Amino acid sequence: MKLLTWNIQWGRGLDGRVDLARIAGEIRRIGDFDVICLQEVAVNFPGLRGNDARDQVAELAALLPGYTAIHAPATDAPDGRGGRKLFGNAILSRLPVGQVWRHLLPWPVDAGVPSMQRVLLEAVVHAGFGAVRVMTTHLEYYSALQRAAQIDAIRQLHGEACAHARSPRQGKGEAGGSFEVFARPASALLCGDMNFPADAPERARLLAPFADATPALVDSWEVLHPGEPHAPSVGIHPADFVDAPACFDFVFLSQDLAPRLRAHGIDRETTASDHQPVWVELAP
Repeated sequence: MKLLTWNIQWGRGLDGRVDLARIAGEIRRIGDFDVICLQEVAVNFPGLRGNDARDQVAELAALLPGYTAIHAPATDAPDGRGGRKLFGNAILSRLPVGQVWRHLLPWPVDAGVPSMQRVLLEAVVHAGFGAVRVMTTHLEYYSALQRAAQIDAIRQLHGEACAHARSPRQGKGEAGGSFEVFARPASALLCGDMNFPADAPERARLLAPFADATPALVDSWEVLHPGEPHAPSVGIHPADFVDAPACFDFVFLSQDLAPRLRAHGIDRETTASDHQPVWVELAP
């Protein structure tokens, strides 16, 4: 199973052009992926620099045939013309997709700090080694207070899912009805733009052990490169939000999946966004 995560900045490259065909082409150049997790995907959002009213989810789905496209808007607001503008995360999977959850993350008031609503998109996909929860998110950049609350919420959701996996009701319930129970396994991948560097306390907070039977999350880079500094995913090319190259984009995985991890890569070449794509490969 190969998974890629990328903050695509609504397709806006370092040249200022919004070009989703370029995004899709770069993904194909980097590798052949089973699951693609994208952050900063827009629908009908011409207010974003260089963008228009295009439906980027539909456009990406057309450019990447064979994938099921799932969108989770964090921002859902009126566009001033009688429609809605949406901005959030997406998962494209060519593996079978089970149940999907869209979790709005906490947004506590942090006076005087610019911020926006954030979302965690969770989908169960059925890989060769079994069902796995794929989660992707984009945490708050400006507010450490909000990032901490969002990390705590993600940990709580992971614990909740693992409790469901241990429940005797897992896989049972009324067939076809609203109370039907679908698989929500403990095995999980969490990826995205976390908006903190690898040495930040937020990373330790996210990876801390749980008090119960919930399996902790581990950092895929650290599994394969113990003791080595993280390779940067931002600032390799000029970016106005970091002073030096740093790793903001991670793939975390539940401890049970660590033995399956075979590769971790960061593409340094592309300038199709202000972030670099990050990918991992898990053995069957």
